[in-house]
Amino acid sequence: QVPLVESGGGSVQTGGSLKLSCAVSAYAYSNNCVAWFRQSLGKAREGVASIYTGGGTTYVAHSMKGRFTISQDSANNTVYLQINTLKPEDTAMYYCAATRGPATDRYCSGGYWAEADFRYWGQGTQVTVSS
Repeated sequence: QVPLVESGGGSVQTGGSLKLSCAVSAYAYSNNCVAWFRQSLGKAREGVASIYTGGGTTYVAHSMKGRFTISQDSANNTVYLQINTLKPEDTAMYYCAATRGPATDRYCSGGYWAEADFRYWGQGTQVTVSS
């Protein structure tokens, strides 16, 4: 069973919006830290935002604040990433990931995590923004 499955990516024009979804397997969801990462061609993967699934508190990377919002539907073990006012530089493969768990609220919503902390990964969904 694939632990996380992303969807919602696509090709949009500058200024548009997208809402990405991440369906998380139950064993990887409960009281855990789920995050979105992205990787542009030729660049290192970077963290975008995270959510503590136990309480819904969130963290958004400083450079992403204002246009990126992370949320969850705990009844369906799904985490979302809303991206507004898309720019060409947002073009990337977007991945969601979950830590081994259980996580703490402070660790997750305080952004005290690193990419290496995340054990479970999805296959990614491509976002392409044209000017």
